Amino acid sequence: MRRPLLAFALLALATLAQARGTDNKWRLEFSGNAESAGRIVLQLVPEEGEPVAATVEIRKGRSENGVARDVRDGLRAAVGKRFKVEVDDGEDVLVKKGRGERNFSVTIVENSVKGVRINLDPE
Repeated sequence: MRRPLLAFALLALATLAQARGTDNKWRLEFSGNAESAGRIVLQLVPEEGEPVAATVEIRKGRSENGVARDVRDGLRAAVGKRFKVEVDDGEDVLVKKGRGERNFSVTIVENSVKGVRINLDPE
């Protein structure tokens, strides 16, 4: 029962992401310190092809810069060479499409870390 529900939820998120629009580069702006341990789940949805999800565990007490580095590392592990992921200005993460990749959207699937806010902006 859980798998069909999860598949439906991911499809709904992918549809929502497509409605938001796609771009070749996204800025993920992190603000606030981690007041609790938790996880951040992000999904990158290309115009065509399969979405890629990344789950990042965040420790309590991490600064916004630390959270950004944790997310960068988690995204890099999930996307491989399909996307370039880097930290910018300490608290921002830039995600750029790789050569030959389609434009994409970014969706926050889950953020259970108290005190951490995430703002997504196409560049």
